[in-house]
Amino acid sequence: MRIGFLFTEIYTGFRRNVTMTLATVLTTMVSLIMFGGGMLAVQMTQHTESVFLGRLEVRLFLDPEVSANDPDCTLDPCKSLMADLNRQPGVTSVQFTDSAAAKKEATEVTFKDQPETAKMIQNTDFPASLRVKTTDPGQYPKLLQNYSSRPGVIQVHSDQEFVDRLVSMFDGLRNAAFGLAALMALGSLLLIANMVQVAALSRKEEVEIMRMVGATRWYTQLPFLLEVLIGAIAGSVFAALTLFAARPLIINPVLNAAVGSGVIPSLSNGDVAVTGIWMIAVGVVFAGAIGYGSLRYYVRD
Repeated sequence: MRIGFLFTEIYTGFRRNVTMTLATVLTTMVSLIMFGGGMLAVQMTQHTESVFLGRLEVRLFLDPEVSANDPDCTLDPCKSLMADLNRQPGVTSVQFTDSAAAKKEATEVTFKDQPETAKMIQNTDFPASLRVKTTDPGQYPKLLQNYSSRPGVIQVHSDQEFVDRLVSMFDGLRNAAFGLAALMALGSLLLIANMVQVAALSRKEEVEIMRMVGATRWYTQLPFLLEVLIGAIAGSVFAALTLFAARPLIINPVLNAAVGSGVIPSLSNGDVAVTGIWMIAVGVVFAGAIGYGSLRYYVRD
């Protein structure tokens, strides 16, 4: 196949269908931005789960009598609770925190940036507690169930519910982004199919003459397919560049407070780069498949 003929046909196709080509590029770009946003939400979910599962712990708050009379956890029931917890499968550590240490943590760490709240709790008696960490997050419900009614325990608290809510939020964002991406992909599909149809009809006589003089099917159809692929590549690259620009301009400012407080991890350029590569690959494969299918349907001869 002559390269000159190929480029001439591609240029002719773009010139004749410039508005539809631009519409295809823009629709592909928007749908891939939605797809990329969903992928970033997936990455945020995975990062958040890994960060919080490493910090996750169960706290057994002890009743006032134990908190006041056993500051070193050397007497029952605190002593037996610690021994039983250490024997639990998967438990990596059990740490005792006395009442004085709990108050210090609340005033100097938890409410460090809220002096009014820290002042209000100065005269509050904090319960002693046992902090339990395990390698298996599946153990937390069992700990809650088995130890909530043990003597000396007034409450069992876990951060699992908070992590689940946070993960659910990112799952919702992911589902919304993928749903919008699917709708935009449908629009891209229709535009690509229409572009191939219009291009094929505009050059119908030319293609028929070329087939009469012995040109192969691929010789006459490849320009149509390349037009689609070039438009898809352009839309994919623009989508990836938009995602890179959105990170410092939109994503970081929106998530800055949550990232700064350690609630969620930040997104790196590497995360965006991996997502951008996937966006380009998906855009090209999707457009190529739709373009080829449209060619087989509209250009049969």
